[in-house]
Formats: sequence, structure tokens, C-alpha cells
Amino acid sequence: MGHTLLCMLGLFSLNILLHCGHAQDAVLTIEPNWSTFFTGESVTFICDIREGKDTDWSYAIWKDGQEFLRYNSDKRRTLQPLYTGHSGEYQCRGSLKSQPDSRKESTKVSLTVSEKPQPVLTVSPLWLSPGDSVTLNCNVKDPSAGWRFYWYKAVPKPAGYYHYSYDLLPGSTSGTEQDSYIVHGQTHTAGYVCRAGRGDPVFHSDYSKPTFVWSGDVHSAASLTVSPDRAQHFINQLVSLSCEGNSTKWRVMWFYESGSLIDCTIWGTMTGSTCTINRYWISGVYWCESETGQFSNAVNITIQYDGIILVSPVHPVAEGHPVTFGCKLKTEKVLHDVDFYRNDKLIKNHTNGELIISAVSTSDEGFYRCKGKESPPGSRNWTSKESWMSVKYVPASGPEKTSPFPVLLIVGLVCGVSLIIVLLLFLYHYRKSKDSCFKRSQSTNQGPATDHMINQDETQSRVYASLLHGDLCLYETIRGAAEPENGKNNEPEESVYENVTTRSAADQ
Repeated sequence: MGHTLLCMLGLFSLNILLHCGHAQDAVLTIEPNWSTFFTGESVTFICDIREGKDTDWSYAIWKDGQEFLRYNSDKRRTLQPLYTGHSGEYQCRGSLKSQPDSRKESTKVSLTVSEKPQPVLTVSPLWLSPGDSVTLNCNVKDPSAGWRFYWYKAVPKPAGYYHYSYDLLPGSTSGTEQDSYIVHGQTHTAGYVCRAGRGDPVFHSDYSKPTFVWSGDVHSAASLTVSPDRAQHFINQLVSLSCEGNSTKWRVMWFYESGSLIDCTIWGTMTGSTCTINRYWISGVYWCESETGQFSNAVNITIQYDGIILVSPVHPVAEGHPVTFGCKLKTEKVLHDVDFYRNDKLIKNHTNGELIISAVSTSDEGFYRCKGKESPPGSRNWTSKESWMSVKYVPASGPEKTSPFPVLLIVGLVCGVSLIIVLLLFLYHYRKSKDSCFKRSQSTNQGPATDHMINQDETQSRVYASLLHGDLCLYETIRGAAEPENGKNNEPEESVYENVTTRSAADQ
């Protein structure tokens, strides 16, 4: 009995070894070696049989136990494009060309094909202060699948076309390994898009839906104004949204928290650059877009069906400026006995109907709401919804105060340079005059002997006096004219000379 048991165990072990050897005779691999594929991609099956030469065999691919790709001599078989029906278990089988009944089978490989993914783009912050850095995150199904990420800016298209075209952002032409991207110094409302890619040639996912970062600041290129000018409105009341800027064609866009993105023509009437709404009001963010690619400031509008609304500014309030909050009914009647809250904290109660902040600061930012003391008959909502008030920093107006040091430095340099130039000119003219006097002195020494009768000390004294009183040039002219020229009578010149020398002597 024991021998019989040992024989059975030996036969069982031999059967396992034979089976394992049979399974290892053929191996099926796939390229790329991914566990999950997406519709539109391709996969290559590679069947390796470790007996004989590759040319000795014919190869077939089986799927879920049925022949899928018929026998041929190519051990590499490519399936493209993939779709979800290609999911299943695959196996390769080989048949010797010389002995068709001699076959080998590989182990099985599971393949999953999913729908082409659409990434989800998130931005932070959603509402920015001008100059903020904006972080984009692109989330895609199966993040470990070797994706690279591509980043785009959404550019508005003219009315009648799909909403946007996409321009690659700097540094993402070949994709980035990181699933995040930072936009530095963003100042205005903007839309962004991402998508993922992998493989060679690159297979791209779908584009994400456009995601926006909003700025409430009005700028010169484009602006959105709301009439009546407040952040909260009652449904079925006439409200106008007007676009202004250096473009001729505008559209007003609306974004709802569910992710819907539609333009004014769907839920209002667009006349020129103004969107008028008197029905189908829904809370959300509104902004203007031009066909030249401009975005306006964005406004967050809240719609109330009945009860009361908070009267609050729709645009950011400049730091240091006053702001007034109110509370009113659908009949436009202003309530007087109300409480005001900021960030759910009571800040003023039993008011005369207004909350006035004479000079706002950044500490006043927050969510505001009002609450009536007594509910009128038939009213269900006696507390308004919340609206955010943002405060923007505005540099002090007027000319900038500058340090006096640079001004004094500049004035000093100018005066110093001017003084040097004057001194150089003076020295130049003095040198020239001195040379002229020296030459004329030589000429005088060669004249008649009567000229030597002039006292030397008196002459030097007169020259010195002339230098002090600015008469040097006149003196030189007279001295030169006193010389006889071609035998002409020099008496008039001598008379002048005598008068000049006498005046100079008197000045001394």
C-alpha cells in the first residue's frame, strides 16, 4: 500500500513537471507592458517559442479561449486601435509548419481597455489678487501609467464656434513629468486646460474642461459692470451685465458650481455688448470675453427666490474707501431693524438699516449677510445669503516722495562740472592773452626809442588794475593800436590809450 501511494505521488509530480514544462515552451508578452490601456491606443503581442527557430512556427493569438488573430508566420502582432471590447485574457499558440499537429501554448495575459480618459484640472486659488502665483493640478485615471502632462491657456473664440482654442504654456511642449504647473504673476481672469500623454508615438488623453481663475479687479482692457450694482438679486428681476473695453464683440459667460459653462445667448439676451437677464437666473460667476482673447473681471452673483437680500458691492473695494451694506425685500423696501454678520459673527445689531465702514482694510474682508428681526407674512427666508467682500490694495496717490539725497547729488555734480568748464575756459583765454601780450611786448621793444620812456612800474600797475576790472582785452587792443602802422598818424589812438590808462589808475 505504501509503495502504491509513493508511485501515485511520483506520477502526480511528473505530471506537474511535464505540465509546467509545456507551459514554459511558449511565452506571450505585450508592448507596452501596461496593465490598463485606453481606447485609441495600440498593443503589440509577442509570442516566443523556445523550440527550434522562429521561422519554423506559425503563430496565432487567442482571446478568452477562441481564436482571435489567425495563424501566420509573424510572431509579433499589433492590435490598433483598441476599444473596450478588446478587454479579456489572451494567449498565443504556435504550430510547427512541418508538423501542424505539434502545437505549443503560452500562459495567459489579462488586458483591460478603458474609455479614453479626460483629466480633471484644478486651480488654486480660484479667486486671485493681482500678481498671485496660480497652481494647476492635472488629475488623470491610472496616474502610474507613465503619463506626461501638457498645459494650455484657454483663448476665447468668436461667437458661433466652440468656446475656446488652446495655446501651450511655456515649458510644456514636450510635456512635464509633474502633474502640477505654476503660473507666476497672474493678474487677470484666465482659463486653463490640461491633458496627458504617453507612449511613442504619443497617445493623448482628452482635454480637461476649461478651469478658471477669477479676478474681481477691473482693468483697462476689459471690464464687466452689473446693473443694479450689487452682488445679490431676486429671481425674475431685470438685471443687465455690460462689457466694456477695446473690442467690438463680446460675450458674457456664466459658470455654475456644477461645472456648467454657457454663454448669455442660452439664458438671456445679448444686445451689442450687454447681456440682459429677466428669467432663468442662477447663482454663479459671470465675466466677459472678447473675440480678441480678452477676459474681464469676474463677479460672483447670488440669486434669491424670496425673503431678503444683502445689498453689498459686486466689485472689490479699494483699501481706505467707504462701503455701505444694506438689507432689502423683494419689493425693494429697505429694512431697518436688522443684524449684520461677517463670517457668521455678529458685528452690528439693531441698526437703522445700514452697515457703514468708513475706511475698509484687509481685515474687513469676509462673507457678509444680514438678518431681519421680524418676518413679514408669507416670507420663508428672513436671512440673506452670504456674499464675499474683497479689499484690494491701492498705492497712495500723488507724486512719489523721493529722498533729497539723489537730487542734491545731481545738483552738485552739475555745478561741479560747470565750474570746471568755466575754469578751463578762463585758463585758456588767459594763456592766449598772455601769449598775445608777450608778442606785442617784443614788437614794442623794436619800436622807436621814445617808447622806452614809459615807467616800467607804472605799466605793470596799470596791467594789474585792468585784469581786476575786466579791461585786459581793451588794454591789449589799445596797446596794439598805439603802434605806428605804415607811417599813419596815431594821435587819436594815443589819446584813447591815455584816457584808458588814466581811468585804470583812478580805479586803483
